Amino acid sequence: MAMMNVTKTYLPPIEDYVAYLQKIWSSGWVTNYGPLVEELEQKLKTYFGVKHLFFVGNGTIALQLAIKALSLKGEIITTPFSYVATTSSIVWEEKKAVFADIDPVSLCIDPQKIRQKINADTSAILATHIYGHPCDVEAINAISVEFGIPVIYDAAHAFGVRYKGASLLSYGDISTLSLHATKLFHTVEGGAVITENDELAEKISYMMNFGHDGPEKFFGLGINGKNSEFHAAMGLCLLPEMKRIIAQRKERVHQYDSLLKDLPLNKPSVQNDVEYNYGYYPVIFPTETKLLEIRALLNAENIFPRRYFYPSLNTLNYTNQEKMPEAENISCRVLCLPLFYGMTSAEIEKVSSIILKAFQ
Repeated sequence: MAMMNVTKTYLPPIEDYVAYLQKIWSSGWVTNYGPLVEELEQKLKTYFGVKHLFFVGNGTIALQLAIKALSLKGEIITTPFSYVATTSSIVWEEKKAVFADIDPVSLCIDPQKIRQKINADTSAILATHIYGHPCDVEAINAISVEFGIPVIYDAAHAFGVRYKGASLLSYGDISTLSLHATKLFHTVEGGAVITENDELAEKISYMMNFGHDGPEKFFGLGINGKNSEFHAAMGLCLLPEMKRIIAQRKERVHQYDSLLKDLPLNKPSVQNDVEYNYGYYPVIFPTETKLLEIRALLNAENIFPRRYFYPSLNTLNYTNQEKMPEAENISCRVLCLPLFYGMTSAEIEKVSSIILKAFQ
């Protein structure tokens, strides 16, 4: 069979994208906050129901801008179970990543473990909505209010997720998105910074554009965080299709659930009051040995799931490498199975049959 990766980038009908390219050629405006970037930002704000959204170069720059905009110093409490950018952004900005272990059910950072890590040097919490499943936002907000420390949510996986009727991106002081080609909604390369705070929004607006305050003035320190008309065009093509894309992915997830339901596999479940986006299909195996065995069987059939996330980020050589038992345990046993728009029912059956046979 043809190679099946853990995901496959969805590309819209080429004529839809070409129509936007014709607009770019007609205007001659390719970057520096062109009309398509402004249109995408406005449509995303409407889609999410948020006040401020900035379309930036990638999800990592989004995190770095969040750290800068909040003027963070010292220590940032974060999760050891996430993609490396969550931790590397903290260290790159010369702050100290302090890990709080995860809840083994939700796989998100454990609020009680956050409390245990707070000290006089704590400047913020940076939490990740793992696989798009919400953190305990109420408990984290209570900690934020009690200790007077801001919250950044790495919402790279949370496009379209709603909690209690509101976008998950509306929680915290700042949320960030990745709009990379591997994501549910993408702009080939891209990211976004979201906030409800007017003062933070003003800072982000100049920080992402070299600090410019007009063509010949500078408000303050900044970097080049902007994105292009070509990337915005891809997002504008995809946005109207998201309802259909999420609906099909939901069907495939339910098919996996049905086929694998009798196996000794665990996965985070969709919480009450959550409208989920079905962005990933992670399964937690009983042992790492079983995971490696089944991955090898899948690879032999040209199927390539991903150990996402592995290794646990507290083991990176630029961290203090404090032990995080829950995160290390889960990261050794979790595997994301292939899931993408256009994946057929037969392909789901093929992946599942290999896993089922390995447990017989």
